[in-house]
Amino acid sequence: MKQINQFLLIPGMIFIVGQTGNILQAKEAGGEKSNKSGKQPNVIFFATDDLNDWIAPLGYNQAKTPNMDRLAKQGVVFTYAHSPGVFCAPSRAAIMTGLNASTTGCYGEDPFLYDHPNLVTLQMAFKQGGYNTYGAGKIYHHRGGFLDLRGWDQYFSRSQEEKEMGWEMNSYYMADAPRPNPFPYSPYYTKTNREAGLSALHLEWGPIANEKEDKMVDAIRTNWACSILQQKHDKPFFLALGLYSPHYPNYAPQKYFDLYNRDSIQLPPYKADDLEDLPEKIRKNMTNRSKQHKELEELGVLKDAVHGYLASISFADAMLGRVLDAMDASPDKANTIIVFWSDQGFHHGEKMHWGKHTLWQRTSHVPFIWAGKGIPKNKKVNTSVSLIDMYPTFVDLCDLPKTKNLEGVSLASALKNPSNTIDRNVFLPSNEKGSYTVINTNWRYIRYIDGGEELYNVKEDPNEWYNLATDEKYRPIMLNMQKSAPKVFAPEVTSKNELKLVIEGDSFHWEKKVKRQN
Repeated sequence: MKQINQFLLIPGMIFIVGQTGNILQAKEAGGEKSNKSGKQPNVIFFATDDLNDWIAPLGYNQAKTPNMDRLAKQGVVFTYAHSPGVFCAPSRAAIMTGLNASTTGCYGEDPFLYDHPNLVTLQMAFKQGGYNTYGAGKIYHHRGGFLDLRGWDQYFSRSQEEKEMGWEMNSYYMADAPRPNPFPYSPYYTKTNREAGLSALHLEWGPIANEKEDKMVDAIRTNWACSILQQKHDKPFFLALGLYSPHYPNYAPQKYFDLYNRDSIQLPPYKADDLEDLPEKIRKNMTNRSKQHKELEELGVLKDAVHGYLASISFADAMLGRVLDAMDASPDKANTIIVFWSDQGFHHGEKMHWGKHTLWQRTSHVPFIWAGKGIPKNKKVNTSVSLIDMYPTFVDLCDLPKTKNLEGVSLASALKNPSNTIDRNVFLPSNEKGSYTVINTNWRYIRYIDGGEELYNVKEDPNEWYNLATDEKYRPIMLNMQKSAPKVFAPEVTSKNELKLVIEGDSFHWEKKVKRQN
């Protein structure tokens, strides 16, 4: 085992491992695992993709999200929750392993399982804890070869083609996925010479015919999840449903576009010289990226782009509504917890940026709502938390096997008593090894690997327009926040470019590419 994998061992646990390396059974050393918390609750793990804080439960009054509002009234909203990664792959790897990229080396779009085959991922922990486990959609990264197939009783696939692509979860690679007419639809493509390949649909949006709603991949997967909730269960269940919405392309049925008057849409606030006070390297990088924002301005489609995103949010909200309805009709309702989350946010021109991959507010701040058994209704927690906290929280709430290696903080006490929480520093590593941000309800400190720094007073400057890092009077604050970052960052895992995805029937594995001899 590599030195970096030593943290994968779980003290006090005995593992029975099959020939394929799957963990078949886990129990505490010296006896069977006890269920101290009584009957274990079922869990619905509802994920969205690229959904930032533009939802009504977080105070944004433009999006139409009646089902998120409904869920918020039924439970606890963490109003200042942050992602553990700056884009899909590292964020989801951190959530599902309970370990930061600074520990695993999963900073980018590389499969963590090749370097860390012994990691006990979240669905495996539920399986070890006595649960039946069901999954559908984008829970891990959507590229082929990223889904951890271990520990699931059933993982839904809508086609054999998906499996033969290594369980590819991108909704729009498949030829049968509904698309707008014309395709592409966005002026970012139709008014330029760009080609819209199915693997690159950034800044593409458009309506889908209403009658095709149930042919959309998110609806297909949601309907399957609802069918699981309708079944009779003799054991507690963990049901993970990952939507692709509102990730680009922003496709949604026409009726969700019709919820909004395009001309009345309010754009987020922009500051023309927003990049001027950034450290040199990031300033140059983001200045180059700002060309997209300027092009959208010149095309006159800023409101259209936001319109597509809002429609996709409302479509995702409707899928949540289907799950809530199914849960309400289920005999297991009284013993079920649902958690609603997004892997990270998305910029719509803030900091002159369209996308994620940043250490700023619009990338990190995400929805995070818990409701169900044992959780008080219509409450808010306003202190800083991270989505990496989910794994240890489930360990406590669901009586899962213990591990000392998880890096999040259990939110069990916050869910029991939301008014009695204490703010803390939240660490978020970048996709660039060694760069990071530390966040609390007063400050955001950013440090880049080259020594560049940013500091924002988020109470007084919520748009993060004024970088205070060059003012020495704030040096004590920055030094204190640095203490929340690790002193050592793990090396990057093996690059996907060095690996070959090998499909084996309905499964797959990664192999190191053989280098050609000269």
